[in-house]
Amino acid sequence: MKDKDMKKSYSLFIPCDEANHVCDKSQYNEASLLEKIKLSIHLMYCKACQKYTKNNTKLTKILKDKNVSYMKDNEVTDLEKQFQEQLKEFSDKN
Repeated sequence: MKDKDMKKSYSLFIPCDEANHVCDKSQYNEASLLEKIKLSIHLMYCKACQKYTKNNTKLTKILKDKNVSYMKDNEVTDLEKQFQEQLKEFSDKN
């Protein structure tokens, strides 16, 4: 490993894209302790990533809620078909 690579891997400061990736991993309990520490340090000074983390946490909670209903595949297909038909009718009129 080159000296530059070693410094990069041991740095506690990470860029936003890496912080967002670690945030996603931590939502699924896939982030290591070191990654979580780096994320925590990053979140202390980065307002944008704080917002991303907050929204990501909200989304995860919503998806885990048992009262959330989802469209079935055939319902999605039917909706797409109706949309395309109405779009075609609209295009034909104009």
